[in-house]
Amino acid sequence: MEDTVLEIKHLSKAFAKNKVLDGIDLTVKKGSVIGLMGENGAGKSTMMKCLFGIYARDEGHISLLNKPVNFRNPKEALESGVAMVHQELNQCLDRTVMDNLFLGRYPTRAGVVDEAKMLVESNKLFDSLNMNVNPKTVMRTMSVSQRQMVEIAKAVSYDAKIIVLDEPTSSLTEREVKKLFSIVNDLRAKGVSFIYISHKMDEIFEICDEVAVLRDGKMILSKPVKETNMNELIAAMVGRSLDKRFPDVDNTPGEEILEVRKLSTKFEPVLEDISFKVRKGEIFGLYGLVGAGRSELLETLFGIRTIASGEVFLNNKRLRFRNSKDAMDHSFALVTEERKLNGMFGKDTIKFNTVITNLDGYKKFGLLSNHKMQEAAEREIKTMRTKCVSAEELISALSGGNQQKVIIGKWLERHPDVFLLDEPTRGIDVGAKYEIYQLIIRMAKEGKTILVVSSEMPEILGITNRIAVMSNHKLAGIVNTKETNQEELLRLSAKYL
Repeated sequence: MEDTVLEIKHLSKAFAKNKVLDGIDLTVKKGSVIGLMGENGAGKSTMMKCLFGIYARDEGHISLLNKPVNFRNPKEALESGVAMVHQELNQCLDRTVMDNLFLGRYPTRAGVVDEAKMLVESNKLFDSLNMNVNPKTVMRTMSVSQRQMVEIAKAVSYDAKIIVLDEPTSSLTEREVKKLFSIVNDLRAKGVSFIYISHKMDEIFEICDEVAVLRDGKMILSKPVKETNMNELIAAMVGRSLDKRFPDVDNTPGEEILEVRKLSTKFEPVLEDISFKVRKGEIFGLYGLVGAGRSELLETLFGIRTIASGEVFLNNKRLRFRNSKDAMDHSFALVTEERKLNGMFGKDTIKFNTVITNLDGYKKFGLLSNHKMQEAAEREIKTMRTKCVSAEELISALSGGNQQKVIIGKWLERHPDVFLLDEPTRGIDVGAKYEIYQLIIRMAKEGKTILVVSSEMPEILGITNRIAVMSNHKLAGIVNTKETNQEELLRLSAKYL
């Protein structure tokens, strides 16, 4: 077919006796966006790794523009016009934007890297995408969302015929999502095709032409978006119907336990004069645009950032953490936004990642007990319903959602009183999200105080008791969840812009 860009036929892949992909068919047409959905562990990542030559497929055929292809590595795929923007960004953070754009293909002049040409080409690229990015900016100084936009621009710079977007909006605000969709629509009009991997139903219906659902390595559903609905997609993904998107928030907050009083921080980005109180057993949401200071606030409470002025009290006792170890000793826990960067040890096992924050709890006669550590890992695998082969499996071999389950599980082993959650369901499928919502509510009912950051407005409205809205590193207001709406949250988030 003339309008077919990519065709995958009868694709299968197994690891030992575990068949991860079983006879997958997928067709992507020119200038179209196809949504790829499925629970964590359904086979989406394996399918993409087979496409990009990271894994050798066991069976099946892949054609690009009606010609058979068998990429041996991602570089071959990229140079053939097949690009991917990963959820977990792999970038040289201490180099500039233009260094990252031209990595592996630097233009030279008389044997020397031609930085002037790089600058011109970078500006031309960002202008064509209507992106306001300074090519000389060091990547580390940019937000996750800005770095993600750079990665999309890089894919476009390779004259990509098809771009795979893996959870592209997991760190974006509503405004940035609209910007991304505008870019996707512009490129679609120019004939570029997309495979859009996402767990967010609303986005699938807004941006995609077709949707395909994987479950347990099989293609369960593939049809135009206009011919399906949310309930059908959820049933296809999880094998059952989910009556409600969010569980009932039926916790009953008690007395005030945590107080933040006129808090300001020392280093950029500076938080200014933030005050609030949180009750025992309360789910306290933190909403705002990316860059508003939500993550910085959690990091300050956890002793990672330095307090310039102001005070923090827990049970009327003034706290002054010098580091995160102090925070942990006072029964604080922090699940970070970027699990790959600072939330886990990617080259070690599930067991290691589960026990690492609580080693003193697994000692016997002053020595670490392997039996106790094994018990802990297996306990959290069961509690979190983590899909894995065993506790000895490398955490990097797990899907993103299952990695997140391990990370939350390691903190549960410490039985914290104050749980700081930064985008806890980022990149997690709808079934696993519901389980984590249930876990958050259960912890609150057990008396744990929970502060949760989320960029997803339905989520922040669906699982909290109250919501503090941040705007430009200041507290714009605090609202009762049952008495507010999306319009009020958006208005407060723009208060100090």
